Amino acid sequence: MAGSRGLSDIRGTLPRVGSVRHLLVVEDAVSLARAIEDALRARFERCTHVASLAAARHALRSDPPDAVILDVCLPDGASVELLDALCDVEPLPHVIAISGTATAEQAFQLAQGGVRAFLPKPLDLARLEAVWLETLSRPPDLASALRASAGRVPLHDFESFVRDTLVDEALAKSEGSIRGAAKLLHISRQLLQHILSGRK
Repeated sequence: MAGSRGLSDIRGTLPRVGSVRHLLVVEDAVSLARAIEDALRARFERCTHVASLAAARHALRSDPPDAVILDVCLPDGASVELLDALCDVEPLPHVIAISGTATAEQAFQLAQGGVRAFLPKPLDLARLEAVWLETLSRPPDLASALRASAGRVPLHDFESFVRDTLVDEALAKSEGSIRGAAKLLHISRQLLQHILSGRK
């Protein structure tokens, strides 16, 4: 199918668990953006701050982030308009939304689009750091990745995508132990070895 991506490409869209090299802060209040950057400074290598949807779209294309702190309401529109652009970033970034005025519908749309957490304003910076750590420690949201892949990957390929993702997660959680990963997956060690040998 034209424009479709292979499974290895889709696997590469999943966010890296716990690792943030580049943070994008999308927030029109400069003082709050600086406070966010200061609060999380030890948690990333570098930070980019933008104050509008237009600037965020440009940043997502030109310098894809690993994580995004996203104000829901910006001067040039609502950040739900960024969902398609966020889904095009590879790997998918971890996204935390913040807002003092978001509607229930906007919060629902953001959650459906892969936003991992939602914090109200005024922002509690200690709570932000706790949510940041919890969000980045969680395995990727497979449902969001699959939704983002609809129309891009043939339906029959989803099965191997899901299987490979679960295997990768189990191996990560068991620190590379095939026996431990097999136990987490409730399959035999021989079956897991067979699955892994089929990837080579």
